[in-house]
Amino acid sequence: MAEAGDGQQRMDAIVTLIASSMSTEVCSIYLRRGDRKLELCATEGLNRDSVHRAFLLVGQGLVGQIASRSEPIKTADAQNTRGFQYIPGTGEEVYMSFLGVPIQRLGEVLGVLVVQNREARHYSEDDVHGLEVVAMLLAEMTELGAFLGEGDAELAGSHVRPYYARGVSAQEGAAEGVVHLHEPRVMLANPVAEDVEEERRRLTEAVEALRGEVDDLLAGDLLGGAGEHRDVLEAYRMFANDKGWLRRMLASVDSGLAAEVAVEREQTAVRARLARIADPYLRERAHDLDDLANKLMRHLAGERGQREVPPGAVLVARNIGPGELLDYGDRLAGVVLEEGAIGSHAAIVARALAIPLVIQVGRLTLEARNGDPILVDGDVGAVHLRPDDTIHGAFREKLDMRAQAMEAWRALRDEPALTLDGQRVGLHMNAGLLTDLPSLEGSGAEGVGLYRTELQFLIRARVPLRSEQAALYDRVLSNARGKRVVFRTLDIGSDKVLPYMKRLEEPNPALGWRAIRISLDRPNILKMQLQSLLRGAAGRSFAVMFPMVAQASEFSQARAMTLEQLERHIRNGWPAPSRLEIGAMLETPSLAFAPDHFFREADFISIGGNDLKQFFFAADRENERVRRRYDAFNASYLSFIRMIVDRCEAHGTPLSYCGEDVGRPLEAMALTAMGVRTLSMRPASIGPVKRLLRSVDLREVRGVIDAGIGRGDVNLRGALAGWARDAGVGDLL
Repeated sequence: MAEAGDGQQRMDAIVTLIASSMSTEVCSIYLRRGDRKLELCATEGLNRDSVHRAFLLVGQGLVGQIASRSEPIKTADAQNTRGFQYIPGTGEEVYMSFLGVPIQRLGEVLGVLVVQNREARHYSEDDVHGLEVVAMLLAEMTELGAFLGEGDAELAGSHVRPYYARGVSAQEGAAEGVVHLHEPRVMLANPVAEDVEEERRRLTEAVEALRGEVDDLLAGDLLGGAGEHRDVLEAYRMFANDKGWLRRMLASVDSGLAAEVAVEREQTAVRARLARIADPYLRERAHDLDDLANKLMRHLAGERGQREVPPGAVLVARNIGPGELLDYGDRLAGVVLEEGAIGSHAAIVARALAIPLVIQVGRLTLEARNGDPILVDGDVGAVHLRPDDTIHGAFREKLDMRAQAMEAWRALRDEPALTLDGQRVGLHMNAGLLTDLPSLEGSGAEGVGLYRTELQFLIRARVPLRSEQAALYDRVLSNARGKRVVFRTLDIGSDKVLPYMKRLEEPNPALGWRAIRISLDRPNILKMQLQSLLRGAAGRSFAVMFPMVAQASEFSQARAMTLEQLERHIRNGWPAPSRLEIGAMLETPSLAFAPDHFFREADFISIGGNDLKQFFFAADRENERVRRRYDAFNASYLSFIRMIVDRCEAHGTPLSYCGEDVGRPLEAMALTAMGVRTLSMRPASIGPVKRLLRSVDLREVRGVIDAGIGRGDVNLRGALAGWARDAGVGDLL
């Protein structure tokens, strides 16, 4: 395989050698063309005229089944094996025995390697293992382009061609940059072990270094003692010390593979096996094994610690935790994940960092290479990898238009959001990290309408101490420079599970034990956070609000606990805040129908639009099949918002709206027309929302909505967008 020659000569020599050494009449290589087709590219024993003329679809015949299932098939009676299908013209109908293995790399099937015999032959496990070793090497060489001939662009490694993928937008924005793989794949100039003993030494030393790294992690006691998370790390160490794991990799090295290829071969085999297991716990262990293999790769490459991030880096990963994403900080232009969810920890951090995020983009880690040019359109959830000049040019135009718009937004930074009919709308920002606070000045936000306190809990391996919490809140208020800050108490549960918190198996976590329900059932958690907020305030004013309040009694309990901690704080000689506001998030429809005393008791109410919509429409916002069916322009939803506005106005209760909707100009216009006068959004949205609000008469907008409701329209989006175009503000949407 290491000898010189063009692509076809290499493959012809390989199949001839395999057939001879395994005493088979046939050896064939099928390589993948596109997503669904397999092409016979070389054969010893079948009709040579069928090479590059015989094709199978993935899933068709035994060869196609191997490609679709990513696992070997062996049989002594191929023609009577379920799914058998021969390709006319190849002459394979005379062969009875069949053994085929996938040519794959880290779950990506690049082709199939097959041997066949005329007589019934029961292929041994050694036969399968030997063929898998060769197939792994073929996969490496296929990606390196070793088998390419003139005109074989489709057979080029996937990392050469332009690649377009559509995912789900988790954070709006656009980015142009280069790929930075969170788990980089190693590309070797020569995947063959030139010195087997040297490769064995390298692999053994790397495994020992990896085991030491895992031991150090446990010895550091970052988890604060025993617990479920520590049990997971102990299992992690067990995997790292598994003798069978090392033995299988050393066997691959003895077969002639470089150490890196041997690691990837084992990783590929494990991932393929676990992908077929239904048990979610066992499937989750695949992440542990992947992580170990990636760490081992870095030890082989001599890398320790954090890798250098290039300018304009777009992070590409299967998934990533909030702590890991924060490690990259503001060095990233964008993030693209193969997995992930709208409400995931990574999505929350990406929004806090104001970088575009696209999730659920399949196969991207297999297609991408470090340094590849990439375009990320977070507005529509599109990713262009290695784009051609036409796509690149169109994207540059979009970025230029965005830059021009930003200049216009910056010019309005110090201007109020005053509508043409004289209605003043307060625009505040959402935050969750200290790095967000500089945006208060640059965005023109009037304050922080939502500070997510749970982020500092999510990114740590233990509960942050009271002193650590207080220090953070102190810095937040100092950076706010007197502007109003609303701290939301710990909003955990559902999709936000703390690393050190035992995960509960609930049939419907979004409706389960979460947010204020946890705080009231475990009052010490809330008391500790309230004490930290009071100490961190150091006499300054601040506001606190409770998430996921479903009934008035829950708010009353939390409010009483807050006042109790305030009295305790003062008794202990700490300075009282100059002003303390206590409010609630209205995220459940039930709270809108609470008794009047709730609206009188609350200092303010903030509509949590993201959760309120999912509960109002009974549509999981993490489920792409249903979440886009409903939006804030639904006539019933807008009428419901107006009902909430009326109840708050009747009792003089300040009302705000916090959520993704108000970060989009058209939605913000509709909600303010229904009477909401304070909006809280990500900092980057304040400019475009302010620009539109300053250009419209809310009385006219309300007229369009009322007319649509009167007509019986189900959704007002089209009517409002049409009015905006007719009013000459369509370009501001």
